[in-house]
Amino acid sequence: MYQPLFLFIGLRYTRAKRKNYFVSFIALCSMLGIALGVATLITVLSVMNGFDEEIRKRFFSMAPHATVNSYIGEMPDWLTILPQVADFPGVEGVAPYVGGQGMLTHFEQVLPIVAIGILPELETQVTDLDKRLIEGRLMALQPGEYGVVIGAQAAASLGLLVGEQVNLMIPQASVTPAGLLPRFKRFTVVGIFSAGNAFNFDDALAFMHLQDAQTLFQLGDAVTGLRLRTEHIYQAPLIAEQLTQTLPGNYIVSDWTQQFGAFFDTIKLEKTMMFLILMLIIAVAIFNLISSLVMVVTDKQADIAILRTMGMLPNRIMAIFIVQGLVIGLVGLALGLILGLVLAMNTTEIVNGIQAILGQQILANTSYFLDYLPSKIVWSDVIKIAGFTLVMSFFATLYPAWRAAKTQPAQALRYE
Repeated sequence: MYQPLFLFIGLRYTRAKRKNYFVSFIALCSMLGIALGVATLITVLSVMNGFDEEIRKRFFSMAPHATVNSYIGEMPDWLTILPQVADFPGVEGVAPYVGGQGMLTHFEQVLPIVAIGILPELETQVTDLDKRLIEGRLMALQPGEYGVVIGAQAAASLGLLVGEQVNLMIPQASVTPAGLLPRFKRFTVVGIFSAGNAFNFDDALAFMHLQDAQTLFQLGDAVTGLRLRTEHIYQAPLIAEQLTQTLPGNYIVSDWTQQFGAFFDTIKLEKTMMFLILMLIIAVAIFNLISSLVMVVTDKQADIAILRTMGMLPNRIMAIFIVQGLVIGLVGLALGLILGLVLAMNTTEIVNGIQAILGQQILANTSYFLDYLPSKIVWSDVIKIAGFTLVMSFFATLYPAWRAAKTQPAQALRYE
C-alpha cells in the first residue's frame, strides 16, 4: 500500500527506540499528561452534569414550571380559565392551588411554612409529590378532613409521625370575645414527603386539600392561581409570555426562571469555569509536547540534513514532525478518553467503595442534598474536549516542525 514518505518517517520516529532516553521520557510525560488532563476533565464535568441533573429533577418534582395568578390576589373564575390554559400548546398539565404563609406548632415546637392547597387528582399533572412520599398517600387528602402532607425535615423538627395532629396558624385575624386572634386549625398528618435538602422543600412546604385551604384562608370558591407543567422546562418562559398575551383580564403569568433562574445560571457558569480551569492541565501537557518535539528536532539534525540534500522539500520536513506530534497527542487523547469514560461511568461505585474502605460517609445528606456522587456523561462535552485536545496538539507541532524545516544541511553535517 502506498504511503507518503513524510508519513512513513514520522511514524517511524514515533515507534523508534531513541538513543536519547531523556527525549523519550519527555514525550512519554506529555502523552500521559494529555491522557490525565482529558480523563480528569471528562470525570469532573460528568459529576457536575450529574449534580445539575439531580438538582433539576428534584426541583421540578416539587415546583411548577409556571404559574398563573391574578393582580387582585385571588382567582374566582379559575374554572373558566383552566380549560383554556390546559389546551394551550406546550402545556402538559394544569392544577389549581391556594397558597399562603403559615406556622406549624406542635407542643413547644414552631416552624414557619408555606401552606399549599391542592387537588390531589390534578396535582400529579404538575408535580411529582406523590412519588416523593415516603409515608402515607397523597389521595388521603380529602375535603373536610383537614389532612396535611409535610416534609421529612419538618416532621423531624416537630417530632411528628403519620396520624398525629399538628396546629396550623395563619396570619389572618379572627374576631373572638377575647379580641383579635390569629386563625388556626388542627390538622392530621396523612403523609410525609422527601425531596432532599435542595431548596428547603422538606421543611418549608405543607400540602392540604384545596377545599380545606379555601376554608382556612376564607377564599370561598376562589383560588390563588394555577400551576403549570410544560412539555420542556426551557420552553416555560416563552409559553408564559404567550399566555400573558392570550389570557383575558388582568393575569400574571410567571415562570421558574424569574425566581430560580439565577441559581441555575450560576451552576452553568461554575461548569464553564471548571471546564476552562481544567483545560490548563491539558495546556501544560501540550507545552511538554512542544519541548519533546524541539528536542527530537535537535536530536535529528543530521537526519534532516540528509533528507534535505536528497531533495526533500521543507514542507515535507515539517509534515514529518507534525505527524509525530499528532500521534503523541492522539495516543494521549485515546488513553484519556478510555480512562475518563470508565471513571465517569463508575463514579458512584468508586466513591461508595472508598466510603466502605474508610468506614466514613464522604457525602452526608445532612450537609448535601445527595448522599451519593451522581455522574452523567454528556457526549457534546466529550466531543469538545477531544476537539480542543486535537487542535492544541496540532498547534503544538508547528513551531518544532518549522524549526526543523529551517535546518541548513551544511551546518548540520559540519561536525558529523
